[in-house]
Amino acid sequence: MAQYCMVIDLQKCAGCGACGIACKTENNTPDRKNGQTFNWADYVIKMEGRFPDVSFAAIPVLCNHCSNAACVEACPVEPKAMFKTPEGITMHNDERCIGCRSCQIACPYSAEDIEAEKAEYSVISFNFDGEDVQSAYTSKAALIPGGTSAGAEIAKKTGGLPPYKTDYSHPEYEAVRRAGVTEKCYLCHHRLMVNEKPWCVKSCPSGARVVGDKNDPSSEVSKLLAKYPSMVLKPEEGTKPNVYYIRNFKV
Repeated sequence: MAQYCMVIDLQKCAGCGACGIACKTENNTPDRKNGQTFNWADYVIKMEGRFPDVSFAAIPVLCNHCSNAACVEACPVEPKAMFKTPEGITMHNDERCIGCRSCQIACPYSAEDIEAEKAEYSVISFNFDGEDVQSAYTSKAALIPGGTSAGAEIAKKTGGLPPYKTDYSHPEYEAVRRAGVTEKCYLCHHRLMVNEKPWCVKSCPSGARVVGDKNDPSSEVSKLLAKYPSMVLKPEEGTKPNVYYIRNFKV
């Protein structure tokens, strides 16, 4: 059985943010709302030490697609809105989601988001009522009073809601999620279904991200994991993440 994972080479990652921009354009995620980020492909910048002995690291973060996913266990509906695919991807069904945010609370990588409505990075996000990605482009109010056109006018002229929408179809999640549901990275499953790489992987200028089947010894991810020692985030939680980090970058 295949087991998808992502390997991120920190020696190649310079924290340019291309992955975040690529993810946002591919998946039509909303802007920051209510103090919460909506970046499925986020990253943390860490600097340690004392000048001149200072180390720098750009650590990309996303849903870890855990084998023991706490978010799946916590989902109260049946069949579950948050579930695992046969290939190990943690998937979300928008239609079954009741917006209880139990998945967000249970996730050890997102729990702080709930308590403070902000976090060092975002993993599972929640679309608050009335503040989904479409809201800015349904308003007929001028963007600048007495000046430029309204969001609704822009959407009408471009023929898209939102105007920059990437339109794709998937049986579990929508190209633009409605308000009142949780959302997260799905490793661009809509792209994997047609044998295309996730957009963050394809867009990384340094090739720091690799996605593949870690149960296939001939896959690139398996070769990287065999060649280099790897780490995962919060291994003490016992969730068995499937996002691995290799090497490091220091200046």
